Amino acid sequence: MTDQKKPSEVSRRDFTALGAAAGLTVGVGSAGAAEAVTETDVIIKTPDGVCDAAFIHPATGSHAGVIIWTDIFGLRPSFRDLGKRVAAQGYAVLIPNPFYRTIKSPVVVDASTFDFADPASRAKTAEWTGPINQPGAIERDSTTYVAWLDAQPQVNKSKKIGTQGYCMGGPLVFKTAATNPERVGAGATFHGGGLVTEKPNSPHLLIPKMHSRMHIAIAASDDIKQPDAKDTLKSSFVAGKVPAEVLVYEGTFHGWTVRDMPRQPDGTPTFNPPDAERALNALLVLYKNTIA
Repeated sequence: MTDQKKPSEVSRRDFTALGAAAGLTVGVGSAGAAEAVTETDVIIKTPDGVCDAAFIHPATGSHAGVIIWTDIFGLRPSFRDLGKRVAAQGYAVLIPNPFYRTIKSPVVVDASTFDFADPASRAKTAEWTGPINQPGAIERDSTTYVAWLDAQPQVNKSKKIGTQGYCMGGPLVFKTAATNPERVGAGATFHGGGLVTEKPNSPHLLIPKMHSRMHIAIAASDDIKQPDAKDTLKSSFVAGKVPAEVLVYEGTFHGWTVRDMPRQPDGTPTFNPPDAERALNALLVLYKNTIA
């Protein structure tokens, strides 16, 4: 992956038409001044059991809350590091184990060693993800996590909550924003899988229920497979009067923002550090202008 290009913007006209683009040029950047953070392992009671999670926040003060939904490999060191970077910019970050109904984290410590070509390994992912795909599961979880954050002294309840998701976490962001519209003020997905489907429960159909500003970052490899998805998302956000950006990051593979993602079949790295930093910067700009 030698050709590193800037993300191509595919919906800015729609975004500005809703009058929401004015603040997006504020320079936050991942290179901003970082605060010291505290990381704690926590247990959260949910309607379906007990969830193990990581809670990461600045060492002092109260801050806007953020929920991070992981990819299919779950809560692990790479996502804890990502949570620390977000928290260091002034946010109280909760990273739940999305598979708590089945197994405690980490289900995978280093995703780069995972072999999708192995049938037994693929079968494990089906075991992990099965329960979260049941109707109402993530809706119940997200409501619980929002309430949990609001009960923490490190969280400023007067500020909206942000949520971000990766790969399978993309649809979970949509469900979180739609289920908790009065509390969730910002949502972002990075190489989110299955945001637009032909099923009656397609995540994009939840857009009218959202009261948040959204940022959708699409991998070029995903756009090639489903080129109409970005246009459906754009039109759905406009129809739902939800301010949003939908971006395709040229030259990127699905999973490009996560440092321990498995390589491509030909050995090419999936993780793309320059574009991962651009994506993180876009996220921080979103939060700066909506929930900070």
